[in-house]
Amino acid sequence: MIKSRCPVPPEQLPINQYEDMRDSWFYAWGRRELTGYLKPIVILWLLSWVVTGPMVGASYAPGRYPLPFGLLAAAGAFILPMLSLSQLYVGWLHIGQRLQQATVPYEESGWYDGHVWPKPEEVLNRDRLIMDYQVKPILQRVRNTLALLLGIAVALVIAWKVL
Repeated sequence: MIKSRCPVPPEQLPINQYEDMRDSWFYAWGRRELTGYLKPIVILWLLSWVVTGPMVGASYAPGRYPLPFGLLAAAGAFILPMLSLSQLYVGWLHIGQRLQQATVPYEESGWYDGHVWPKPEEVLNRDRLIMDYQVKPILQRVRNTLALLLGIAVALVIAWKVL
């Protein structure tokens, strides 16, 4: 016998969780146009200088050692953008995995009454299409950005070591 009604509470349905993330101010960042996507990264990097500048300046005075100061402070300032992008990636990865699963684990009233609802074929197909065409591009973009930022930070540190 097939149930016609989904027993999963609406807030635990992967499609609703996806829509909530898609519309949230933080997670929507991954879906923006290129300029809108890069702007928060640059802002976070510049804000990070408030912390990394004085920390690096304690070892390499900017007036006396401007190149080591600039290289190390710039590399250290990538930490905040990379942490933010990591959170963005983990959130989208979690939703993507829930969309791809053939079953939905859920709780009706608390932690002690876990159930599993098998998705009907049409729901599973819809969710997997959303994963393939909406979530995977975001994951790929964030993964590429993280790799690029890490590469730049490592290059800056290597440049400091070579000098």
